[in-house]
Amino acid sequence: MSGRLPALLAELAERLPAERLATWAGALQVAQHPYDAVLDQLVANAPAMGLAGYLTRIRQAWREEAPELPGTALGLALETVGRTQTPEPSSADLVVSGPTSPAIPVRLTRGMAIDVIRSARYTLLIASFAAYGIADLVAEIGDAVERGVRVDVLVDRSTAATRPFIPLRDRIRVWHPATGSAVTRMHAKVIAADRHTALLGSANLTDRALDANVEVSLVLRDPRIVGRLVDHFRWLSDSTGFLGPG
Repeated sequence: MSGRLPALLAELAERLPAERLATWAGALQVAQHPYDAVLDQLVANAPAMGLAGYLTRIRQAWREEAPELPGTALGLALETVGRTQTPEPSSADLVVSGPTSPAIPVRLTRGMAIDVIRSARYTLLIASFAAYGIADLVAEIGDAVERGVRVDVLVDRSTAATRPFIPLRDRIRVWHPATGSAVTRMHAKVIAADRHTALLGSANLTDRALDANVEVSLVLRDPRIVGRLVDHFRWLSDSTGFLGPG
């Protein structure tokens, strides 16, 4: 195998997480030709990861450089490259809202917010300046409460951000900046599960911010940093009085 195809497979193996790489390798192994419909499902199942461009380039290189190769060979090649690579440990992942780049596989904000909420087993801390149009997230928060998670929601008074959480009422704790506080706005955007994972960035908990606006966030999986972040908000409420119950 020579030309662009090996390089494309190697680049794809570097970008794909392990479970997605296995899915791609399996699909290639059963594909009969470059435009087999089984390959279209790869992109359909992960539309937010910016992989359509890779599939187009791989199909073109396969057709132009090695049309005689069966999909089995490409699938095995991709799987082999993936196994020989030693991934660098990462404690942060990119998350976006709005348009996704075809060159950079990323997660969308709403899906990652749901994943972080679902990962909580003991505590869940949610901070946002505004909140509306998030019935699915509120349902996930309700599920977290059902499994015994203690939930604290920190929002600003000026945006009516408590309204989406009314169905949960006394089952969660809601906090606002206290009246007369030297700092008058809760502008942070954070979802922290226990002390192990946190999503933080520019997106408010609103339908447009989670889906349509151009927003950028990071999900952190470093308990040292996430723990300090959670402790900071606990300190704001328990020690300084900056945050008061809503």
